[in-house]
Amino acid sequence: MQVLRKLRLLFEQFPKQHNLVLFGQRELLHYLALNVNQDIKSRITYFATLKPLNDDDMEGYIVRELEAARLGLNTFNEAAMELIIRSAQGNLRLCRNLCYGSLIEAARETRKTVTITHVNGVLVQPHWRSHDELIRQQVAS
Repeated sequence: MQVLRKLRLLFEQFPKQHNLVLFGQRELLHYLALNVNQDIKSRITYFATLKPLNDDDMEGYIVRELEAARLGLNTFNEAAMELIIRSAQGNLRLCRNLCYGSLIEAARETRKTVTITHVNGVLVQPHWRSHDELIRQQVAS
């Protein structure tokens, strides 16, 4: 896993007497549980599991980010907003990245409003799909 390789490099340069707080995905805990990563795991001081946000909180997050960027609340049409919220599944990072990608798609078409077509344009990119889904697509081709 590339993340663990980067983490190992960080640990080699990180002072031994310092504590470490990690924020990551649940899968990271699985990899840290492996014996080869015991030195990294032993230096973690604290971890917490963040529960996914509900749809209203996700929408509120998007609205606050739009306001902070001084963009209109109509930047995403209703269908696009619903698809972003459903696809992000309560994960703020996924939500933010999907919003950015959708904004880029709309900008490429010189549109001021993000539509469901723009969101779908991002969602069909390989990094948004699961590994199993990509394999099924390759087998079907």
